[in-house]
Amino acid sequence: MSRFKRAAAAVLAGAMSVSLAACGSSTDGSASSGSAAASGSTAAASAGATTKASGSSDGKTVINVWSNDRHDQEYVTKMVDQYNQTNKDNIEINLTIITDNYDNMIQMAVNGGSNAPDIIGSPSTALTNWADTGIIEPLNSYIDADPEFQKVNDPYNHAYEGLNAEDGQIYYVYSGMRSGVRVEYNKNLLSENGFTDVPKTLDDYTAMAQTITNNGNGNYYGIGFTSSSPFERLLEMVAQVSGIYYYDYVNGKFDFSGYKEIIEKGQQLVKAAYPDQQGVDNMRALFAQGSFALWSNASQEAGVFTQQLPISDFEWGVAEVPSLTGEIKGALQTTPSKGYGLIRTSKNKDAAWKVISYFQSEEFLKGYLEGGYCLPITDYMDGVIDKTKIGRLADFSKLSYEDVYPTVPSVNLQGDNYRTVLWNAVMGYVSADEAIADLNQRYNDALEADIKSGSVKRLVISDYDPLHPSKGTATYQTK
Repeated sequence: MSRFKRAAAAVLAGAMSVSLAACGSSTDGSASSGSAAASGSTAAASAGATTKASGSSDGKTVINVWSNDRHDQEYVTKMVDQYNQTNKDNIEINLTIITDNYDNMIQMAVNGGSNAPDIIGSPSTALTNWADTGIIEPLNSYIDADPEFQKVNDPYNHAYEGLNAEDGQIYYVYSGMRSGVRVEYNKNLLSENGFTDVPKTLDDYTAMAQTITNNGNGNYYGIGFTSSSPFERLLEMVAQVSGIYYYDYVNGKFDFSGYKEIIEKGQQLVKAAYPDQQGVDNMRALFAQGSFALWSNASQEAGVFTQQLPISDFEWGVAEVPSLTGEIKGALQTTPSKGYGLIRTSKNKDAAWKVISYFQSEEFLKGYLEGGYCLPITDYMDGVIDKTKIGRLADFSKLSYEDVYPTVPSVNLQGDNYRTVLWNAVMGYVSADEAIADLNQRYNDALEADIKSGSVKRLVISDYDPLHPSKGTATYQTK
């Protein structure tokens, strides 16, 4: 029986759906649902209902913390219990895990005027929903008065416009990150077909994939693509490191014209692919059993291929995504994570800051990062942790050209989003020219309409540098 026809059900049945390396909710759509168990001073909530643990009766200042992270609950619970037993500030942390409807639960609690938390783990929705509405407040004054916090977290160098900061005000400070996309590859299949390294150019990458597919004769293939947002898992990142992005920051408008070459070369690459685009977990299982040589995703794959779907039949490696020319002309998007916001209505803000400072202290983060929950985002913590303890996650360590792109205006778009349209063009369902013209028209029409209505502002970064997108000076225009 050929490798790609082997049943993956037995492998998938044992797969957990939340990766330790994801550092928060997974974008793969594979996060499991249900409530987490309460432990110590930690409570769990699901289906939109919050169940609080009992507050301290010892006259302590109780700081209520809400989070939607369950993947790290064992470690965080242990450290919360340690803090509650040993801190000298008479503070009790009461941690609640919200597993469903997290963002709405926060908004309802704050707007309801009672039972609101003091601290929230950073929500997934746009910062404007929280900062502009006054739900959370800037942390700058606390940061400036806390040199130890600055040393460990380097907050001003990790202030990302529209993500955790706005107009110089920082609302969350990130402790960790998920890497940008990498190429995970089957070293054995590459070697059997005469290759030792993953090529630096997309043309050579495609040629290698096609060679492996041709030699596989239906038993294995050169590359695999998932049905779940396939464009962003490789080709969009090839575009990024080639200096191509979908928003023109200098002129404050959307521009998809740079993707034509990516689409055309992508059309050749999919010819070398495993013939079925399935869900992420299915494709992971197929890669793990040797059905294709090349797979691409971010640092969550470290946990997937060592714990959930452990690879034992071949050696696998991690490489950087190729670019069009082999040169790096733009930053690779990385995803910062694990930040905390201070609720404006808190009656104990100074005590709440002490809790945030503890969650982002060297002591707390060293164990957290060495536990493999995510990668360090600061050079300081990268130098503190023992990387021998993080296993294959070390293969996804931050690259010199990884950065965070400023959040583009969130427009009320009619029709398919750009990733769907561009992938349809790669698959030949629509021409590249038609796809680009459609996206330029719809996205910019939506942008102009939303600016006119006052729901968004035009983001302009006149000194934008594609290799350092987070370092420019952002301005917001109302027309």
